[in-house]
Amino acid sequence: MSETSGRLLRLLSLLQARRDFAGRELAERLGVSRRTIRRDVERLRDLGYPVHATRGASGYRLGAGTALPPLLLDDDEAVAVTVGLRTSAENSVAGIEESALGALAKLEQVLPSRLRHRVATLHAATMRVRDAPGPQVGAETLMIVADSCHRRARLRFDYVGPQGTATVRTVEPHNLVSFGRRWYLVAFDVDRDDWRAFRVDRMTPRAPLGASFVRRTPPNGDAAAYLAHRLSARTWPAQATFRLHRAAEKVADRVWPGMGVVEAVDERGCLFHIGGETVEDLVWMVTSVRVDFTLVAGPAELAEALREQGRRCLRAVESG
Repeated sequence: MSETSGRLLRLLSLLQARRDFAGRELAERLGVSRRTIRRDVERLRDLGYPVHATRGASGYRLGAGTALPPLLLDDDEAVAVTVGLRTSAENSVAGIEESALGALAKLEQVLPSRLRHRVATLHAATMRVRDAPGPQVGAETLMIVADSCHRRARLRFDYVGPQGTATVRTVEPHNLVSFGRRWYLVAFDVDRDDWRAFRVDRMTPRAPLGASFVRRTPPNGDAAAYLAHRLSARTWPAQATFRLHRAAEKVADRVWPGMGVVEAVDERGCLFHIGGETVEDLVWMVTSVRVDFTLVAGPAELAEALREQGRRCLRAVESG
């Protein structure tokens, strides 16, 4: 009996690892006859695993069923899922913490001691920097918005703006974007005939409209780039434009969303539009990109702030 159970587990592991398997190959891998494979497949079906016949009943595929059967994970997969659940328990999605902790408890209960030690070692050696508490998004709201994006169905919702103004919006949702501890919906606002980025925690969906639409391409190429442009282009006390002496694609990975917008010019340079609370913020932003640059436009005091930063760096090396 134990030999049969072990063979069933090995068979299940094989079926989970690949989309399709020929019955002949399964029999060879497990060292049994194809008739035994057919019997084992029936046992898996009796246990609730949806194993479908393929290739004219000569092969098998593990499909999706109406309920979630037990899953077999290898060592690395089990560690990855455990770490992911611990992270999810501190997520910005309201209502998911309890489910994540429940799943984590079930998984850790059955982890072999060697894996439990690996997870505990990683957890003990990891220190998480707590950022400022962010707004939580209801899991149900997030799923409604995600479903509308997937189905390309118009979405109608109540929205509370930054100043507390309540409006009703009708949009063509494009993508959800997770940035920091906030969730945003990038969508085409039908009433305003323009693109907008909405904070999902400020949305209360109404009954879905269901009307489908032809998917548009957002400005700046994609939803993430559009959101980055919106966040960096909002009204800052200090704003500036620099010419970076390197092509846009060479510096794009050094600019995080919300920091600034890179505008391609040619293969020798690009424009970098940034904003911040002070001119000193602009200085460290542009110098953090680590390429030569020229000030194109900005506050009068920005030029002096750049000179002072240069003098400070020179004093640092000359004094040594």
